[in-house]
Amino acid sequence: MAATTAPLDVLIVGGGVCGTALLFELARYTDLSRIALVERYDALARVNSRATNNSQTIHCGDIETNYTLEKAVKVKRTAEMIVHYAELLPPEQRQRCVFRTPKMVLAVGERECAGLRERFARFSPHFPAMELLEKPQIAEWEPNVALVDGQLRPEELVAIGIRSTYTAVDYEELSQSFVDQARAAIEVSNASADGAAGARRLDLHLGTSVLEIAQDGDLFRVTLAPTPGCRSGQAADGTALAPAELLARHVVVNAGAHSLLMAQRMGFGLEYSCLPVAGSFYFTPDLLRGKVYTVQNDKLPFAAIHGDPDVRAPGQTRFGPTALLLPLLERYRPASFWEFLKVLRLDWAVLAVFWQLLRIADIRNYILKNLLFEVPWLRRRLFLADARKIVPGMKLADLRFAEGYGGVRPQLIDKRNRRLMLGEASIPALPGLVFNVTPSPGGTCCLGNAARDLEAIVDRLGCRFDNERLARELYGESRAGS
Repeated sequence: MAATTAPLDVLIVGGGVCGTALLFELARYTDLSRIALVERYDALARVNSRATNNSQTIHCGDIETNYTLEKAVKVKRTAEMIVHYAELLPPEQRQRCVFRTPKMVLAVGERECAGLRERFARFSPHFPAMELLEKPQIAEWEPNVALVDGQLRPEELVAIGIRSTYTAVDYEELSQSFVDQARAAIEVSNASADGAAGARRLDLHLGTSVLEIAQDGDLFRVTLAPTPGCRSGQAADGTALAPAELLARHVVVNAGAHSLLMAQRMGFGLEYSCLPVAGSFYFTPDLLRGKVYTVQNDKLPFAAIHGDPDVRAPGQTRFGPTALLLPLLERYRPASFWEFLKVLRLDWAVLAVFWQLLRIADIRNYILKNLLFEVPWLRRRLFLADARKIVPGMKLADLRFAEGYGGVRPQLIDKRNRRLMLGEASIPALPGLVFNVTPSPGGTCCLGNAARDLEAIVDRLGCRFDNERLARELYGESRAGS
């Protein structure tokens, strides 16, 4: 990798679904001439956007019972951007990225059912596709949920269902599609310029790690090096390539928990600590036709169990996730333990948040149970009890631990206010430098978050921005601002 002299307009760090979404929007809706993306692995979407490392869900706010109405309406708008984007794709690529299935959130027992009925009354005017499903209707949609040995299960049941919409996403394929569409946009732009000087360029640096980001006047100097063990960082003879530097007018870091690590190395984001939460999954035979979520426990800041057909494993249903507090920034990379220690920044504020969590019996018991979920002989037996809330007739023989599945959610701690943050964080370090930490549902909001960063880039760099086209294509609006 050779050093570059001409400065980039924008450098994106991180090749997951959020970084590639921004790459696509910059290429398609602006006239910036030099855009680049750096990804430390040999391929895109190797961490939380990998198909095996997330719940493969578009979180629209309709069946997520931990969302308030205000949040659900906001998330719905950004979530639908994925659907609008998918309509831009060739059919064969669209079919690899997004999937139509029914979905529902299931309430079991008198208290949950009463809450879900009240929720339907408030939410359905804003989500007209919602249907309130009584027990016989649930049995029609999902026989294994409502029936045991051919008979309706005895508990009180009700569900909110959405019959057919894009509900599942392969975020790994979606990331690749963003890059493909970005390249296509650059080619179209250059072709229309008819060879004029200043042709637009998009560069992808795979197998490349960021060693340092430093301010250099109005620019940022980014020092890069080949990632050890990655083929992309090697010369033809197998030797490692020398470090290089890139100059950029604007830098956006979309690297999950590593965004916080890089920010703190520069002295930013020190008010945050990171509590990584790992999720594991279980496979069963084909028990569900679509996604079935359960009602969230308001006392738990963790996702409720759900089951759905796996988009990469035909004929199998995936159940989960569990929630394990794991001292790693990446689930299957033990060396990330040392990176975790750096972003943990353990002090009395962090300990106070831990105490607040552990003093609540529901959370304390949940954490203990999820630790036991990782014990090989016990885990299937313990998880079976939870999974039977969705499929009451499930047998132990049906459950198989999904080896190698599950990622790490970088849950942030706000040290100043001594609280666990349940959403994402964007750290605007300097004008032209931002660090984004996007835990779930960051994938759902990838295009919306990219639009936010794009507007900041346009304001700072003064480039042309086809806002009307973006509003029409990604928001489904007839004109900007409508």
